[in-house]
Amino acid sequence: MEYIKKLLPFVKQYKKYAYLNIFFNVLYAVFGTLSFVSLMPMLKVLLKSSERILVKPVRSNYEGFIALGDYYNDLLNYFITTKIQENGQYYVLTIMIVLVLSTFLLKNLSDYFSNFFLAYLRNGILKDIRDKLYGKTLELPIAYFNEKRKGDIIARISGDVNEIQNSLLAILELLVREPLTILFTILVMFTISLKLTIFVFIFIPISGFIISRIGKSLKKRSNKVQVETGLFLSTLDETLGGLKVIKGFNAENKFLSIFQKSTYRLYKFSNNLAHRQNLASPTSEFLGIVVIAVILLYGEKMVLVDKTLTEDQFITYMALAYNILTPAKSISKASYKVKAGNASAERVLEILNTENALKDKPNAHDKTDFTEAIHLDNISFKYEDDLVLKNFSLKVPKGKSVALVGQSGSGKSTIANLVTRFYDVNEGRITIDGEDIRDLTKHSVRGLMGLVTQDSILFNESVKNNLLIGKEDATDAEVIDALKIANAWEFVKELPNGIDTNIGDAGGKLSGGQKQRLSIARAVLKNPPIMILDEATSALDTESERLVQQALENMMKNRTSIVIAHRLSTIQNADEIVVMQKGQIVEQGKHQELIAKNGVYKKLVEMQSFE
Repeated sequence: MEYIKKLLPFVKQYKKYAYLNIFFNVLYAVFGTLSFVSLMPMLKVLLKSSERILVKPVRSNYEGFIALGDYYNDLLNYFITTKIQENGQYYVLTIMIVLVLSTFLLKNLSDYFSNFFLAYLRNGILKDIRDKLYGKTLELPIAYFNEKRKGDIIARISGDVNEIQNSLLAILELLVREPLTILFTILVMFTISLKLTIFVFIFIPISGFIISRIGKSLKKRSNKVQVETGLFLSTLDETLGGLKVIKGFNAENKFLSIFQKSTYRLYKFSNNLAHRQNLASPTSEFLGIVVIAVILLYGEKMVLVDKTLTEDQFITYMALAYNILTPAKSISKASYKVKAGNASAERVLEILNTENALKDKPNAHDKTDFTEAIHLDNISFKYEDDLVLKNFSLKVPKGKSVALVGQSGSGKSTIANLVTRFYDVNEGRITIDGEDIRDLTKHSVRGLMGLVTQDSILFNESVKNNLLIGKEDATDAEVIDALKIANAWEFVKELPNGIDTNIGDAGGKLSGGQKQRLSIARAVLKNPPIMILDEATSALDTESERLVQQALENMMKNRTSIVIAHRLSTIQNADEIVVMQKGQIVEQGKHQELIAKNGVYKKLVEMQSFE
């Protein structure tokens, strides 16, 4: 139950619905008890078992709480006696039936309104937790998701949140409706027969102990189900993302086998969990029937032998005893839901409570312009154990283009990740106009930069909406201008709906070169002073590369650019080329200067063919 305290902030916004739900739950418990109590006067009339009392009872003659039962019983007998004398037995029976119907109607109306307000509470909490989780997903650094499966994150936002919703709902039942129903019912049972109620109470703890023993392993079993759900969703996500490779390598059977093994484990875990959960209902019901059977045996003795209980009192008492069974059964089910929800809550809270290592400092400020230079000052960085960059220093003056080249693993893309502050350096510092980027807000740092990556990351939206990510309030004319600069207008204008054409999942309706040019257009529309180009042409054919290269040159005019290049033909005109090897600079200069040095750069150039 500890996790409930951590989830309370989500309840606060909807507390008025919680209060209304509690209010109607209290009414439900009251009318639920009265609906069975109202059977007694009807039975008295039907069975003609009411004692003839012609003098109205006085409350002061009945002392103590237990005597309340005798007082109201005598008062009821007085009412029945006088009304039968005045209006006849059928008239009184009609009144009693109307009374029974009224209490049951009020009970069910209370049930409806409690659930009516509960819907707002439950669905509101569900929405807010999902919003918070999604917001946290956007907030957490990229490094966090390198260690997590996407399917597991999806499972937490969907399945685990649903489990929390069910457990919160179950707790409301545990705390209010069912306990109050049991409490009110037991109080009335005490007034009918103290002796019989004490006898019943001997069996209740025994039943509770047996039910609680069944539910002990639910949390562990529920956690296995949620983890495996995340695993098979990850497999599904990877399959959808890699269908071409799977089919191209005839690996369908392999992936089908992986998926089937996961779903089989999920099948086993779900069965084990379901068996435990399903055991709650029949167990509590059987134990309840055992209690009823014991009450029948002992109660009949009080009616037939001891004559300490009348028939109508005993039948009403039995109805009240049954009235305890339903909420007791609900509480046992709710306790199972709470234990199952506990595992899901821990998985959700793990994300919500994860500290963001790249959080803005409390005194971080915005930077809105770029006037001098970006300076990487003696930085070192490692993703895990081994350093990727070692004592690396580089200055990128305003308006200049600096290209980073080198073999794979030399640390080129890491520079882009650090300058955009997707990661923080381990040692040294990165400054913009002399200000450490850790002293600036991430939002303002990234606001100064446009990013074009090797993988064209596009969304299942229209061309226009993909570009508007760069500038939300851009006009259609601005969008078209950006497309022209990126050499993309020539194909976009031929699309069925022009800039309003949907490009499919991850831009699947477009070619690689077209997708890359849209990525460039998006950066152009943002119009930032600094451009980061991370191997923007490495995955393209020659013709597409030529068009994209022209687009890049158009975009880079009068802008500061950091270009990470695999194809060296694309960066010959850079103001400075930095050759990297194992996280360090081994050569630095313009294209012709580096060729003249006859060193690492020239060897890289010779390994590639130029047009």
